[in-house]
Amino acid sequence: MAETAPKFLQGPKTASIVGCPFSGGQPKVGVDKGPIHLVQAGLITQLEELGWTVKFDGHHQFEEIKAGEDPVIGKLKNPRYVSRVCEEVAKVVGGHARKGELPVTLGGDHSLAMGTISGTLDAHPDACVIWIDAHADINTASSTDSGNIHGMPVSFLLGLSQNSNSSLSFPEETHIKSTFSWLKPRLQPSRIVYIGLRDIDSGEKQILKQTGIKAFSMHDVDKYGIGKVVEKALDHVNPNRDLPIHLSFDVDALDPSVAPSTGTPVRGGLTFREGHYICEAVWETGLLVGLDLMEVNPSLEDEVSVKQTVAVGCSLVRSALGRPCYKEME
Repeated sequence: MAETAPKFLQGPKTASIVGCPFSGGQPKVGVDKGPIHLVQAGLITQLEELGWTVKFDGHHQFEEIKAGEDPVIGKLKNPRYVSRVCEEVAKVVGGHARKGELPVTLGGDHSLAMGTISGTLDAHPDACVIWIDAHADINTASSTDSGNIHGMPVSFLLGLSQNSNSSLSFPEETHIKSTFSWLKPRLQPSRIVYIGLRDIDSGEKQILKQTGIKAFSMHDVDKYGIGKVVEKALDHVNPNRDLPIHLSFDVDALDPSVAPSTGTPVRGGLTFREGHYICEAVWETGLLVGLDLMEVNPSLEDEVSVKQTVAVGCSLVRSALGRPCYKEME
């Protein structure tokens, strides 16, 4: 497929790095160090060598936002902290997107997608989302067992966790609505598609069935091949290839042999090439308006595994911004 000029970006093409060293959506230490390692690995220079103007004003700091008590609401852990951080991220991402820049958000845990996708939808209300992940991240405030919000961002974006649910008490329901009052449920089930799923909670399976959200599991990747899966995914959320695309990539979508340093690895994931092909194919549409790279955790593995995961993360971003891994062979 020949490369298409970016349709929704202003020239000269500008990538705005939004570094989010944030771990409040889950309990494991270290995921907040992911963005720092990615930048230190030379990502900015790598993107400049691809012809991008890169904006990066340093990583966002969230210490002041965390000030104050943050008791659980129902099962939800750190709800106020997560909400406030994601609201700030939404403002930053939306600001870049409205100027015709490409926000590249480096996480941090995947709860941040509540902010990144909200920001994209502020600038591009008709955008669709391609969510690459081993997990559906669509648990609700009612269905979650852990209370970790990094497993819930899609439900919040759809408005499922803010809506009335008989299993929540009235005060819990009211507090959730109040805490996330800034987050408007503008994402429609028909505008999001998953690739790479292989570890889905029972409650999530029911939610996916009820909402009719299209999901391509690793079984589908095995059956059809990654090229056909990406084509089917695009056909579902963007049939005329005319809508803006937000690509949200959790590195645990990759097999742990490819990206071992992440918080919730699941065997049987995407290969190196399959992960990169997704990024390449999305870029080639010319429709990319937002990119997330989430859940790189440099604290969970040995030094070699950390370097490998960080290198793969940088490589995925490069591929999503126009450099196929084997371009030099063409």
